[in-house]
Amino acid sequence: MPISPLNSLGKTRPVATKRRAGLRQILMLLLAMGTGALVANNPFRPSSENPDATARGYLRFKEILSYVDRDYADSVDTEGLADYAVVQMLEKLDPHSVYIPARDRDRTDAFLQSDYDGIGIEFNVFRDTMTVVAPLSGGPAEQAGVQPGDQILSIAGKRVSGAHLSTARLSELLRGPRGSSLMLELRRRHLAQPLRLSIARSRIANSSIDAAYLVDDQTGYIKVSRFASNTYDEFKAALVDLRRQGLTRLVLDLRGNPGGYLDRATRLADEFIGGSRKIVYTDGKGEQYDSQTYAKVAGEFEEGALVVLVDEGSASAAEVVAGALQDHDRAILVGRRTFGKGLVQQPIALSDGGELRLTIARYYTPAGRSIQKPYGANYAEYSADVAHRAARGELQSADSVRFAKELKFRTDHGRPVYGGGGIMPDVFVPRDSVAHSAYYTKLLAHGVARAFALNFYQGHKAELEGLRFEQFNATFRISDTQLASLTAQAAQDGVKADPATVRRCAPLLRNLLKAYIARSAYGLVPYYTVLREQDAELQSALHAVGDSSAQLALLGK
Repeated sequence: MPISPLNSLGKTRPVATKRRAGLRQILMLLLAMGTGALVANNPFRPSSENPDATARGYLRFKEILSYVDRDYADSVDTEGLADYAVVQMLEKLDPHSVYIPARDRDRTDAFLQSDYDGIGIEFNVFRDTMTVVAPLSGGPAEQAGVQPGDQILSIAGKRVSGAHLSTARLSELLRGPRGSSLMLELRRRHLAQPLRLSIARSRIANSSIDAAYLVDDQTGYIKVSRFASNTYDEFKAALVDLRRQGLTRLVLDLRGNPGGYLDRATRLADEFIGGSRKIVYTDGKGEQYDSQTYAKVAGEFEEGALVVLVDEGSASAAEVVAGALQDHDRAILVGRRTFGKGLVQQPIALSDGGELRLTIARYYTPAGRSIQKPYGANYAEYSADVAHRAARGELQSADSVRFAKELKFRTDHGRPVYGGGGIMPDVFVPRDSVAHSAYYTKLLAHGVARAFALNFYQGHKAELEGLRFEQFNATFRISDTQLASLTAQAAQDGVKADPATVRRCAPLLRNLLKAYIARSAYGLVPYYTVLREQDAELQSALHAVGDSSAQLALLGK
């Protein structure tokens, strides 16, 4: 979903890791489909081509709704019926034209905000209880004494433990006007009575750069989770800092990135593309929606080895970046075929406070590729595309991926690339079947692994504080006994497995638990450092970025 002025797929005026696991990936895919690529919020101008038919359709709907409201046998929610009709109508157009009711605007826009008013905690829900994973460094919650593992029983006097509230609703309860006070009731291990803390909300950074660090003396890694309002500035600062530390080659991780503001994405791509080469162009019904975006600044990293990680969760603005870098032979793409979202949406503010995001153009890579995958009137089939890819074996074998021969294009150095269905990487890495197995996915969905890691952290906090992360990473290992305890705890929560399943998942589970413990004890970079050990896609990317001869061969240089 790109968002920004017309020369970027996104909001103009803001309107709009590997294994965080199945649930997060699914949510990101849904986000990609629901938000799409947004462009400038131009004033609405009704078409002059077919005004009579539009008027007849409007009057027909108005007449029917009036009869239903007045004469139907039972009481009806006419607003709800109207919303339903609008949703069904837009689904007939394409999968990405959407109507957002006024009540949902704040929530959908929050995804692309670079900050928010709140107390600053990362939390997990386990056994219907909100559990603090970590307070954000320097935030109000940390300053008030909130600790990893604390269980939140009530928020502002409202009982939340055992209340069956969604994660989104819990997040809403934590947020509020800057400077306002929030009362939390917490349960902490080893304390007989709950704690009550009054915390003053403040502005909390909502970074879209999940991690940025040096893997070795010269190899940098930056993960961009979305293209939000401040993404480019955050990225540029991270890249400059890593360059100062000695970075000469980079792995850019766009896996699971559903898109965002297009102009932030194109500015990020411009950091890698020299001269005035094209980055993306759009083509709409009329010339008013046609645009071309070119590189225009001297980028921070226009030379040097670059690898971009993508997968089936990389969509829209993320595909714009990947497509431009591939078409110009600037980067090696590693992973799996991207989502295939190449439609541009214009956000139109409605009189009732809602918003229509209407598809007004398609976007194309510099070589002329349309990234949009095929779609028809069957919205359910489109939504299930990734599942269909898995059933066809596409997520396990590159040979299962099929592109139409007539959609063949060439990169700057003559390499063949294809349009019409996402971006195919240069180096294919099959999806880890164990990480997406039913058992492993359920463990994550139930929050069992994270809860286990938090309990371990709380029970061994003093020991962990006495170790530097390097010592922890080199010596710590989840024992067989601890793994058995985890699986037993999971079984109590309804996640049962046979011994063979546990054996298959054991390496991933050990590494994940270690990463979660590192997150609570040492922070985000250590978390990603540990995860890297079992991340086949990232390992392939690191190999590719370090093999200069293979880079030149793959890029046709």
